[in-house]
Amino acid sequence: MSPVLQLSNVVKAYGEHRALDGVDLSLPDDSYISLLGPSGAGKTTLLRVIAGFETPESGTIRFGGRVINTVPPHERGIGFVFQNFALFPHLSVEENIGFGLTNRKIDPVTDPAKVKARVREIIELVGLTGLESRAVTQISGGQKQRVALARTLVTEPNMVLLDEPLGALDANLRSRMRSELKIIRERCGVTFLHVTGSETEALAMGETVLVLDNKQIAQQGDADSIYNRPNSPAVARFLNCYNLFSGRVEGQAFATSSGALAFAGAAQPAASAAYAIRFDRIAIRPAGMPAGEGEVKIEGDFIASEYTGSAINSFFSLDDGKVFEVESHLSHSEPETYEPHGRYSLVWKREDALVYV
Repeated sequence: MSPVLQLSNVVKAYGEHRALDGVDLSLPDDSYISLLGPSGAGKTTLLRVIAGFETPESGTIRFGGRVINTVPPHERGIGFVFQNFALFPHLSVEENIGFGLTNRKIDPVTDPAKVKARVREIIELVGLTGLESRAVTQISGGQKQRVALARTLVTEPNMVLLDEPLGALDANLRSRMRSELKIIRERCGVTFLHVTGSETEALAMGETVLVLDNKQIAQQGDADSIYNRPNSPAVARFLNCYNLFSGRVEGQAFATSSGALAFAGAAQPAASAAYAIRFDRIAIRPAGMPAGEGEVKIEGDFIASEYTGSAINSFFSLDDGKVFEVESHLSHSEPETYEPHGRYSLVWKREDALVYV
């Protein structure tokens, strides 16, 4: 699949502060892309640079095969859906959606019949039929999200940028809108670049996931690769599903303040050394039980459990004071109960550990 967007060594600075520091990426056409990163990583700045609202200090932006560094936003063929929706409160749903068609600088649509027909198509596409004349102040958050998306799609962009599009919605609505956004994108056949600070949202939605860290793309890949094989301690930490230990490699073990932790396979090169084990790869056993062949064991005192619906996350205090987390899925077993402040063995397979040096 040929790339629709390519960035090469893009730098964006505000005075002495670099918001983007040599960003490289290549995005496929007709795809859903998630851009994940912590607050302050530069996610919104990156979107604004792609859209043309900000000009990079250096680097190249190619869209559809042409360099667009100096192309004005309205000539790029890229739509932008703002985090706060940016709807016109004095206009109806239909008028908000049609605004971009009638007021764009290039080829505005002046025939009211054509505007109405095009708006009707988009309203049906995003599931707003029956709300055409409703004021946007009288519709729900999810409906406002659809109006904002429809207002962008009606202009037929070749790519849509979505800045934290589900951030203002409640948890149930966010879950429903995830699937709806993917369905709408497939019907349109254009690339969506969806910015989020939620690792769950990014992994669930993105056919390709980008992780932005330290003002650069730290990793790009499918959700399975990102989740199971984060390429750095920073990416593993941000996924919020790995216990991380600092220390150093000594032979086939990683020396930490919690003891020597064995691992199998080669260590990955990274900016900092770390040992990582995923929350759901760990078994909880009685204290004193020896580790089996090929297993790693540490001990800790039970602190508390947190029920999440499909799983229980249990927290333990290790001897060096570190909090260690274990995720136990409930699909095939009843939840275990643990003695408050009780001592337990925490066990995993060597090959499940990831080591960075």
